[in-house]
Amino acid sequence: MSLTPEDIHYKKFQPTKFREGYDQEEVDAFLDEIIVELRRLNQENEDLRQRLLASDGRIAELQRSPGALTGSLPTSDIATSITNPGAAFPEALTDAQVNEPNNTNNLLQLARKLHDEHVREGIAKRDALIAEGQATAARLLRETEAQQRSDLSRLEQEKALLEHSIQELRQYERDYRASIRSFIEAQLRDLETPTAPPASPQGILG
Repeated sequence: MSLTPEDIHYKKFQPTKFREGYDQEEVDAFLDEIIVELRRLNQENEDLRQRLLASDGRIAELQRSPGALTGSLPTSDIATSITNPGAAFPEALTDAQVNEPNNTNNLLQLARKLHDEHVREGIAKRDALIAEGQATAARLLRETEAQQRSDLSRLEQEKALLEHSIQELRQYERDYRASIRSFIEAQLRDLETPTAPPASPQGILG
């Protein structure tokens, strides 16, 4: 059964009848500290879970839209090269060369090459972002699980100590009751045993 701050807050211990046991104020103060720590850890776990969900959402978005990055790549260079070759390559081309079919084909090939390079760069960036997101998500998950294991182990140890203390108190109570019962039974036996009357003075003198 998982232990919550409310479980600790509303836990009631039965007072002992024959001795005080531990200082009630110290026990209450210690339980208050445990409640504060549990709430802080729960908040940290919730924050880490939200960060993990955000990373998963980002990864899913990138995986659903493989063209999101490549679609935003600059294509003005390609359009300028096709529609106005002389402006794109003013030094390399002359007016006569632009009018030649071979040079036009060369421009188209250069434009396609430039486009392919942009696409490859976009895919590489997308893959890098996905890999980074997955690595971050895995790291956050490992850190969260490690923190939870550490916290649970510490709380289990504290719980075991408290249970051991309770067992000791219960054993003390049983021993104390047994000793009281033995004492009372001994007193009752003494009361039930008749005592001999004291001898008279004449009997003593003979």
